[in-house]
Amino acid sequence: MAKLYVTEDSANISISDRCIKVRYNENYCTKIPVETLESISIFGKAQMTTQCMVECMKRGIPVSYYSRVGSYFGQLESMGHVRVERQRMQCRLYDSEFALELGKRIMQAKIRNQEVVLSRYWRKSNCSLAEEMKMMRISENKISGCSSIDKLIGYEGTAARYYFQGLGKLVDDPFKFHGRSRRPPKDEFNSMLSLGYSILMNEIYGKIQSKGLNPYFGFIHRDKEKHPTLASDLMEEWRAVIVDSMVMSLANGHEILLEDFQHGTSDGAYYLTNKGMQKFIKKFDRKLCTETKYLKYVEYQVSFRRAMDLQIEQLINAMESEDASLYQPVQIR
Repeated sequence: MAKLYVTEDSANISISDRCIKVRYNENYCTKIPVETLESISIFGKAQMTTQCMVECMKRGIPVSYYSRVGSYFGQLESMGHVRVERQRMQCRLYDSEFALELGKRIMQAKIRNQEVVLSRYWRKSNCSLAEEMKMMRISENKISGCSSIDKLIGYEGTAARYYFQGLGKLVDDPFKFHGRSRRPPKDEFNSMLSLGYSILMNEIYGKIQSKGLNPYFGFIHRDKEKHPTLASDLMEEWRAVIVDSMVMSLANGHEILLEDFQHGTSDGAYYLTNKGMQKFIKKFDRKLCTETKYLKYVEYQVSFRRAMDLQIEQLINAMESEDASLYQPVQIR
């Protein structure tokens, strides 16, 4: 299945002869058979015809809208996948032992994945990460005994702080950074992390909806206005696995350059240029198509994109049984 990313402001998206057509100028047009299209992501001010929107809604093809620099606005979506009974079940399990146990499993897996990413690059460097790894393991171990979601999030936050401190030591010049900065990203590396997390969240958001769940009814992240907390929950185990490792590859592999960024004068933020955005999205999509055997309950290789589908199905099984131990977060090696 194909995923369409549109980054040109001048693009026009339409449908005819059972094909989605993206026209960039009078001489260049991309065509994708609508039967093969999984989703459309629009960055910037590209236009889509009403006929195309309707066809996407009929077929359950999510159309996602981002700002030119990657801030997520929302989706054009149909009601075809709504499962009310599953959403009622989500609400019932919000303040429950299930939510706490699920949170422990996901957050511990997240920290272990972060440790693996650090270890992979640590072996090739001359810097010391002994303190960072020690503090991350302490936080991971403390999560097991947490009696509340708030404490769990506190320990995860401590681990994340040391993780990004360590990651900053491992990035090659000129992409060195000093900790995580979000709104806005204050350096090029953080700019790529923010964009990657935004795209990843939207990817999971669409998969949650396709399974009849509500992206806004989470278990770990507390209710928050205009924030899809379940998508935030389920992306935690994937952050280091997909985004962080990919951004490290772009930076340390010299696949992206400083000239691929622009510096905002009003907010002091760093954003990818159009050329840089195309490099990033191409790398990201290739990453999601990579096949691995990281899922313990699957004997064969699956792409990261398919693995996320399987994880959501596993969550539904755990919810229906009200047994969080049935959920096995992804763990890399």
